[in-house]
Amino acid sequence: MAREGHGAVNDGGAKRAATRKRADARRNERTLLDAAAAVFVTSGVEAPVRDIAARAGVGVATIYRHFPTRSDLIIAVYRHQVEACAEAGPALLESAADPYDALKRWIDLFVDFLVTKHGLASVLQSDNAGFDTLHAYFLDRLVPVCTRLLDAAAAVGQIRSDLNALELMRGVGNLCIGADNDPRYDARRMVGLLIAGLRPQP
Repeated sequence: MAREGHGAVNDGGAKRAATRKRADARRNERTLLDAAAAVFVTSGVEAPVRDIAARAGVGVATIYRHFPTRSDLIIAVYRHQVEACAEAGPALLESAADPYDALKRWIDLFVDFLVTKHGLASVLQSDNAGFDTLHAYFLDRLVPVCTRLLDAAAAVGQIRSDLNALELMRGVGNLCIGADNDPRYDARRMVGLLIAGLRPQP
C-alpha cells in the first residue's frame, strides 16, 4: 500500500511538472511571437531572424526550433495577433465604461492590427498553401467578436441597430489601406469619424 501511495505521489508530481513545462513552453512561444510581431512592425516580415531572436532574448536556433521556416513564423504571428484581438472583445465589454466605449477601443486594436502588419498582406496573397486558410480564420474569429460588441451597443441605444459586423470591418480595413505608406494620412482619425457616425440619428 505504501508503495502504491508513493507511486501516486510521484505520478502527481510528474503531472504537475508536465503542466508547468507546457505552460512554460506556451509562455516562451508567446514571447517569441510578440518579439517577431514587434520586429515586423519596424522592419517588415523579411527582417533577419537574428533581430527577432535578440529582441526575444533567445538564440537563433530557438526560433528555428519553434518555427522551422519563415512562413511558419509569419503564420504564427498572424494567428497570435488575431487571437489577441478576438480575446480583447469580451474583456473590453467587461472593463469599459459602456458598450460603445468597448466598441471604440476594440476598433482601435483592430486598426493597430491592420496598419502594423507590414508586408503581411502581400505575403498572404502569395501561392504558399499555408496561407490559404488564414483569411477564413481571421473572419471566423473576429466577425463574431465585432458582432457581439455591436449588439451590446445597439441594445442600449448607443449605436444604430442595422449595422453588420463584416461590413464595418471591411469599411475600417479600406480606411487603413496605405496608412503605412503615406505619413500625411491618418487612418485612425478617419476610422474614429466612421465610428462616431454609428451613433443613432436624432
